[in-house]
Amino acid sequence: MEYFAGVSDALRLTFVQVMIMANLSIGIFIIGMYINLKKWGMGSTGYGDAPSKSILAFPKMLMYQMSEHAHVHNQSVLETFVLDIVFQRRILRRSPLRWFMHFTIFVGWSSLCIMSIAMFAVEMIHMIGEAAGIHEFPTLLTPIYFREFLSLPNDVFSYILLVGIIIAIYRRLFVVKAREATIAYDSILLIGLTIITVTGFVADGIRNGTFWGLGLHYEYAPPAALFHVVISLLFCIAYIPFSKYIHMIAIPLALLANKGGE
Repeated sequence: MEYFAGVSDALRLTFVQVMIMANLSIGIFIIGMYINLKKWGMGSTGYGDAPSKSILAFPKMLMYQMSEHAHVHNQSVLETFVLDIVFQRRILRRSPLRWFMHFTIFVGWSSLCIMSIAMFAVEMIHMIGEAAGIHEFPTLLTPIYFREFLSLPNDVFSYILLVGIIIAIYRRLFVVKAREATIAYDSILLIGLTIITVTGFVADGIRNGTFWGLGLHYEYAPPAALFHVVISLLFCIAYIPFSKYIHMIAIPLALLANKGGE
């Protein structure tokens, strides 16, 4: 979103297109999650219980998803959230390299998502204010200023994400155990993240006129940014309920239901 903020009136149409795609992606996400919750709530013969017709059976399903040897711990919700979900200590105990890969992807992706939402909020506040006849805003709520304010952290977390992706590609190509365990879901996830990250760098480079020193004209920035944002919305929002991305939701909930631990 930050590429479209406060650039010029000519880009308002592009912003509207992005808004349409954002709402479409969110709608697909909600439908996909409803389908998943309904499916999980109906249970299965493997659970040994009669199927429930309510999606409220979801917490019970989470407990069944844990290993049959898993133990319910007495960790607090805060401890489970910080240590098991955010810090991902369960992965660290198994493999430091795999943990570093997961953690950099998680931190990079989450931070970029939060900054995009913040930029979107500032842009909307500015547009609503202008429609209401307000023409003076606090400096922090000015899209151009806020975009520049996020420029450095945006670059930092983009490179953090890129590091995690490079490690993931290396493991899938050169680590025998990881390569043999790779399935289509893994490949699609990794290819998608790679495309999104690379197109983000390309769009930002064109906007700043620094992409590989080619000095591409600024007029190419909007379509490059639009392509990046559209595939980001479709892949990182709409595609979640139908892909391995669902583990970002299911695993944390399962950990909370099991109160952390192994």
